[in-house]
Parts: sequence; structure tokens; C-alpha cells
Amino acid sequence: MTPLRATVDDCLLGDLPRVLDHRGNLTFVEGGRHVRFPLRRAYWIYDVPGGAERGGHAYRRLEEFVIALSGSFTVVLDDGVATRSVLLNRSYFGLYVPTMIWRSLEDFSTNAVCLVLASLPYSEEDYVRVYDEFQRAKESER
Repeated sequence: MTPLRATVDDCLLGDLPRVLDHRGNLTFVEGGRHVRFPLRRAYWIYDVPGGAERGGHAYRRLEEFVIALSGSFTVVLDDGVATRSVLLNRSYFGLYVPTMIWRSLEDFSTNAVCLVLASLPYSEEDYVRVYDEFQRAKESER
């Protein structure tokens, strides 16, 4: 688990294996190998209406690996000081997002599907949903 001091520079794009085949390509992901953490939960976001945003929160303990299975979207990352935008548009790349990074997903293309691999099961208590609270937590670590 990464500390509260994580920055947007700790959010890393990772290549996933590609098995190329004339019948269709295959990509896979394994926890502890392609993802830094054991996989405890997976969820996907789809049918996002035009102009809608998802996310808009941080996690105290949970780490994520975000993949655009289909289409594209932008992940906006914020560490309380700097921001960074990452376009995900290939199913063989994933974005690692450590703890205490504020994230928003936006600019979803038609039929985009976002897969999120998570280090922990769902816990409402782990969410930081108020940006001011997030900023105070980050400032206390500086």
C-alpha cells in the first residue's frame, strides 16, 4: 500500500500481455504479476451518458488498476498539488492508481467500457468523497 504522500507521478501506465491471433487477440492480467496488488474486486463502468463523469473521490487504502476494455475515456488524477490527465484507449494498457489520489473519469466515448481491478473489497468507509477533506489529509502529510 502506498502512503498518503503518493503523487500523480506514482500513477503508472502498464503494458499488459498481448497474444496476437488471426482469430482475435487476447490480453490477460494477473494480480501480483501485472498488477502490484492481489486482486480482491473487479467492477466495470459502461453505458456512461455523453458528458457524464464518474469517480470524483479518493480511497484511503484501496489501490486500483484501470483498463479501457472498449472505447476510450480520460482519467484525471489529482494529488492535492498537481493534476495529470491520462487517456486510456487500448485494452492492453492499464493505469495503476495508488491510495489517496483523487480520480475522475471523463470524456467517455460511445460504448466505452472501463474495467477497474481493486486491491480491496468494497467499503464505503474507505472513500474520501469531499475534496476539501482530501486536501486536508494530503496537507497533513506534507
